[in-house]
Amino acid sequence: MDFPLIRMRRTRRTEALRSLVRETRLEPGQLIYPLFLCPGDGVRREIGSMPGVFNLSVDEAVKEAEEAAQLGLGGLLLFGLPESKDEQGTGAWDDQGIVQRGLRALKATAAAKKLVLIADVCLCEYTSHGHCGMVVESDGPDGPGYEVENDASVDVLGRTAASLAKAGADIIAPSDMMDGRVAEIRRALDEDELTQTPILSYASKFASAFYGPFREAADSAPQFGDRRSYQMDGANVREAMREIELDLAEGADMILMKPAMPYLDVIRAARERFDVPIGAYQVSGEYSMLQAAFQKGWLEQERAMLESLIGIRRAGADFIVTYFAKDTARVL
Repeated sequence: MDFPLIRMRRTRRTEALRSLVRETRLEPGQLIYPLFLCPGDGVRREIGSMPGVFNLSVDEAVKEAEEAAQLGLGGLLLFGLPESKDEQGTGAWDDQGIVQRGLRALKATAAAKKLVLIADVCLCEYTSHGHCGMVVESDGPDGPGYEVENDASVDVLGRTAASLAKAGADIIAPSDMMDGRVAEIRRALDEDELTQTPILSYASKFASAFYGPFREAADSAPQFGDRRSYQMDGANVREAMREIELDLAEGADMILMKPAMPYLDVIRAARERFDVPIGAYQVSGEYSMLQAAFQKGWLEQERAMLESLIGIRRAGADFIVTYFAKDTARVL
């Protein structure tokens, strides 16, 4: 059968028809909103490279959580800016650390019953050198005379995960890309009788140019070298599948792909291969790039925002971490 018997435009004529046959849907409950917690009271400091995103003191974060719950968002992803940093990143596992305090405050609200609280597990925000693990003197690839030491870092990450789970995190999300960290985190959680706490692993986190604005938001830029010796090479999709497979074997319950837009093929490959919940992180550079175009009037904000997120869902992501979460929920 061919034209004129077949007319593909028949089901596109009205919004009601288009909605009826729509294959991919976007709902507020599929969106996770990142929050950057900082010390102080009444602090709401806009991040210069990320219009509409703020560093928030805990009391202000509680207000954001209440709004997120009212909008029907799926959850919050928490990052922390500690009062001080050191080479070991001790603020990451301090039971009085900024994210731990934030989790306890958020858990005391009615909003927490409607939102999943996800705690990012990494050391880059807490170390004075800005790397995601323990740095040792070496002739390694991470800078002159320095190397990010894997196994020592894994031990600290397990300790950090347990501290965050005890403070109230519903999900633990390691983003460091150290080898073996999922197994150690699972061991640490189970040892502390936190066997019901799931792990959302940043299983394929690529060394990307799109993280720049986040490093301003979290004050986490490396002070020397870069992160290419532990984050993935953006050219490799087969290696990404191996990383995911290993993390699942170590005990990850869900996986998170990062970034989203430049790696939609990786999301699709993971969706076709693994029958686990898959999330994708529309990272800071993706957000800031679109915001710059909106401010210039080069793109229609609402349509471009929704199209970018639908593309991530269509590629296979079950949920999306995005700085557009609140704006999108209002539109939807």
